[in-house]
Amino acid sequence: MKSTLTLLTALVLAPLVVFSEMRNLIVLDSPGEFAGWPANNGLWVWDSGREMLVGCTLGTFKEQPSHNIEMPYRSVLVRSTDGGESWTLEDPANFVGDVTNAVPCPGGINFSNPDLAIRCVGSAYHGSDDRVGSFFVSTNRGHCWSGPFRFNGINDAPDQRGREQTPRTDYLPMGPRSCLFFLASRPAHASAIRDRAYVARTDDGGATFQFVNWIVPTADPFRAVMPSTVLFGKDDLVSALRRRTDKDERFWIDAYFSRDGGKHWTLRSEVGSTGAGNGNPPALAKLSDGKLCCVYGDRKSRRMIARFSSDKGQTWGAEICLRSDFKPDKLGDADFGYPRLAQRPDGKLIALYYFATTQNPRQHIAATIFDAVQ
Repeated sequence: MKSTLTLLTALVLAPLVVFSEMRNLIVLDSPGEFAGWPANNGLWVWDSGREMLVGCTLGTFKEQPSHNIEMPYRSVLVRSTDGGESWTLEDPANFVGDVTNAVPCPGGINFSNPDLAIRCVGSAYHGSDDRVGSFFVSTNRGHCWSGPFRFNGINDAPDQRGREQTPRTDYLPMGPRSCLFFLASRPAHASAIRDRAYVARTDDGGATFQFVNWIVPTADPFRAVMPSTVLFGKDDLVSALRRRTDKDERFWIDAYFSRDGGKHWTLRSEVGSTGAGNGNPPALAKLSDGKLCCVYGDRKSRRMIARFSSDKGQTWGAEICLRSDFKPDKLGDADFGYPRLAQRPDGKLIALYYFATTQNPRQHIAATIFDAVQ
């Protein structure tokens, strides 16, 4: 039985929702290794959230400035078939890092395949002189992969000429042969803070791609990258993006809105602050009741945060703390977050991210399972 004080606190912190108990669990804690960055890798969900596959990066753990990971890195997958209660490590062949020579995609991808998984990667995987982005494809829920395939035509688009591709995984199937991809690029040889997200589309099963538009207008000078996008109806899109100023004065999440399938975008709202230390990307999910949930890390307060919206991202409820027990290393680095988010068949939400605690001081993949009741 919850106390009256606990219930009052929940109402003050989250006016749109009342939370039941939250549970934290370990998804992957590999001995002697750093595990991180689900947002850089991907999350794929089947059977209404009963089966999930999350990607992460593994490398030898070494306490040092910035990230406590030594090269070489490797990309792996972790699978759950019980809604995120238990997880199994997988390292499939012909996946990210195994093959670096991207080839033209022959097309023929059926984006309506319910077992489809696509993993997007940037030009860093192809060598310093190759500025193209590429993608891997699985037609059997991530057990086997083909690729990497180039985003044919993207580098020839006027807005992309001379730019280096830096995509993460964010896409929305729009039909058997059509799919929207939410990618990113930066001027060649520029720093990471020059990334800018854009929309690309294929209508021929992945054989060719067309540049659609930038999400954040080019008149906005600040970084806008790592979109997390959901679809309402046929053409309404909401995309949450990671933002930062050039001089590290501010780090935050913005939500942008499109009514025409990504051709035009307007600023919808500022979702929240991601603090310091290069900030954090968002994880956005549309829930079964039509609401939105956005999860992100605030590296200043060292919290994982969730916020809810009932009007397609126009306004957001109060910040709800999912986690506040992050333990920095001896150098004080707040190296955590980069979430992915999904809803389970029972309506509960599961946020996956990397974290470190007093009990588990190496960065590892963790999850918070929580629900929201109107």
